Amino acid sequence: MTEDSSNTSAPVPASANANETEKTAIEPIRLPTIEEVRGQDIWNNCAVRSVASGIMGGGLGLAMGLFLGALDNPIQQDTMTGRQLFVYTAKQMGGRSWNSCKAFAVMGLVFSAAECVVEKARAKHDITNTAIAGCVTGGAISAKTGGPKGACFGCAGFAAFSVAIEKFLDRHE
Repeated sequence: MTEDSSNTSAPVPASANANETEKTAIEPIRLPTIEEVRGQDIWNNCAVRSVASGIMGGGLGLAMGLFLGALDNPIQQDTMTGRQLFVYTAKQMGGRSWNSCKAFAVMGLVFSAAECVVEKARAKHDITNTAIAGCVTGGAISAKTGGPKGACFGCAGFAAFSVAIEKFLDRHE
């Protein structure tokens, strides 16, 4: 029993620590495989990146629309039967989810396309690209309903929001 206690408190030889340090410090450089290079080339294409962002934005809008549509309460809730209330809520959820799906898909597509094109044109990856893409997106979405004044406010608002999110996520150095 005394031998076991003396073994646990014995110091580890210095040569064992040195070998472990050398093993972890020296690693060979791993080159990417041809599949990884092709995958990066495909993802660096602005059209692919924009379509993927549009699809993901549509999915997010669909989920948000379903959630927010379920929260709508009809004015005549007291006089409606359970079936009428269920049908009303289902219609509200469907309509709201489809509208949100379209809005978020367009927003994701336009923002991603603008940011990708600006990034490739400037050959830099910084927060200015995000501000420009936010301005383009906000202006394009707001111009339809608000005219030139709405486009200017949409540009400024969406650019400020995009920069704030970018600073919060701290993607750029």
